[in-house]
Amino acid sequence: MKEIRTVREKLYWSYANLAMAHTALDKEQTKYGPFNFMIRSRLFKGLITGSMNIHTLLDDEKIKLGAGNHCSYCGAGGNLALDHLIPRYSGGQDTGDNLIYACRSCNSSKGKLDLMVWMEKQKKFPPLMVLRRYLKIVITYCTTFDRLDMSLEEVKNQQLPFSIEHIPIDFPKPSELIMFYD
Repeated sequence: MKEIRTVREKLYWSYANLAMAHTALDKEQTKYGPFNFMIRSRLFKGLITGSMNIHTLLDDEKIKLGAGNHCSYCGAGGNLALDHLIPRYSGGQDTGDNLIYACRSCNSSKGKLDLMVWMEKQKKFPPLMVLRRYLKIVITYCTTFDRLDMSLEEVKNQQLPFSIEHIPIDFPKPSELIMFYD
């Protein structure tokens, strides 16, 4: 992988890594192999060239509705609230796309923090389906507000509703990941 210089490259590389991790979890692998790396490479190239697109949030909505009795962050059941992936305080939208179920403890702990900043503080990597939803929201925002082709240096001076520097480009091995809590 060449050096990541633009917002587009960072977001698409993270999304391609997400697909790589997803396939590894689907196949119950403990480490990544050539097939996973091929998935990542093809998706990244396809996203960069525009020959592939990121799917809508519809599939994510189906999963969210199915997991309605568990916290999306820790898997706890009962006493759930709706949490904004990108906090309203930071400019996150008050829409269904930006809302997921969270237990009161996680919701309170996350508070006004960006999802990825909070996860780092927890020393956790988010469930892949939560990260996928988050990345789709961030990519949509950057597309809408013409930020994709900005350099990572340029974007540091922007007031964004998310923390671009905390978006992961390296993922843990599959044995350390979960898809979602159900």
